[in-house]
Amino acid sequence: MPEFGRTIVDKHRLRFDILSDPGNRYAPALGLRFPLPPDPRAVYSSFGIDLPACNGDDSWTLPMPGRLVVDRSGVVRAVDVDPDYTVRPEPSATLEIVKGLSGA
Repeated sequence: MPEFGRTIVDKHRLRFDILSDPGNRYAPALGLRFPLPPDPRAVYSSFGIDLPACNGDDSWTLPMPGRLVVDRSGVVRAVDVDPDYTVRPEPSATLEIVKGLSGA
């Protein structure tokens, strides 16, 4: 939900937009959402994580973590998604892509 994104932006003083997908509706259209099995649900709950509240629906689903770089005209210029949540793009790679967009 957007309010969770705003919390991250404020906490880390980010100066770029964080996109949200209320109800986790767009992610499945892209094949980027998966249901959380029952055992991890219990773990999430034990840590006080209310995934349905975060999603804005009653699902126990998660989007695959990823990075999308969108230019000022709304065109997606780079995508990096991996179903393994431990595989993340290097921040320096993202910065290089953004610098290429701005000509910096």
